[in-house]
Amino acid sequence: MTVFPDVVNLPLRPPAMLAKAAASLDLLSNGRFELGLGAGGFWDAIKAMGGPARTPGEAVSALEEAIEVIRLFWTGGRGLRFDGSFYQLAGLNAGPVPAHPIGIWLGAYKPRMLALTGRAADGWVPSLGRVTPADLGEAAARIDDAAHAAGRDPAAIRRVLNVGADLSAEDFAALALEQGFDTFITSPEVGDAFIHEVVPRVRELVAQGRGSG
Repeated sequence: MTVFPDVVNLPLRPPAMLAKAAASLDLLSNGRFELGLGAGGFWDAIKAMGGPARTPGEAVSALEEAIEVIRLFWTGGRGLRFDGSFYQLAGLNAGPVPAHPIGIWLGAYKPRMLALTGRAADGWVPSLGRVTPADLGEAAARIDDAAHAAGRDPAAIRRVLNVGADLSAEDFAALALEQGFDTFITSPEVGDAFIHEVVPRVRELVAQGRGSG
C-alpha cells in the first residue's frame, strides 16, 4: 500500500484551460499534481455551469479529445492546432510546462471508458460500491486489451482503488496480487487498528505472494 499523490478534479472548463491550471498547480506543488478526469454524469450541474449536455457516447468521445488536447498543451509548443469534433485549437501558444509528467487518471466502469483508459490514461481509479470485487477482473482485462491494441504495456497503467475499511487484510492482498492494484484509498476515519495492524499485514501477505509467484 502506498500514499496516493495529490489528485484534483478541477471544475468544468475547456481542456486547454484545464491543462494550464493543472500545469500551474503542478509547478506550485513541486511536481506533486495528478489529474483525475471523467466523462461527466451530473448533467444538471454541468448545464448550470454553462457546460453542454451530451449523450453518454458523446461524453466519452469528448473526453478522449480532451485528453489529446491536454497532453498537447503540456508540451509547451507554439502555434498548436487541433481540429476535433468537440474541441479546437487555432494557433495556441501553450504554457507553462508542468514540473513533471502529470498523470491522467480515469474513474472508468463501462466498456468504452475502460477501453479509453487502456489507450490513453496513466491510471485507473474505480471505487468499490460502484463496482464489485468480482467485476474488477473483467474491467481490468478490458483495460489491458485496449492497452495492447494501442501498443502500450498494461503494467504501465497504475491501478488505485477507493475502498472502505471493512475489508480484511486478505481481501486487500488479493486485490493487489490478483487484480494489480498497488494503492488503496480509504476513509480518514479508519482508525489506529487499521493503520497499525491491517496495513502491515497486507504488506506482508503481498510480499509473500510475490515471493512465491
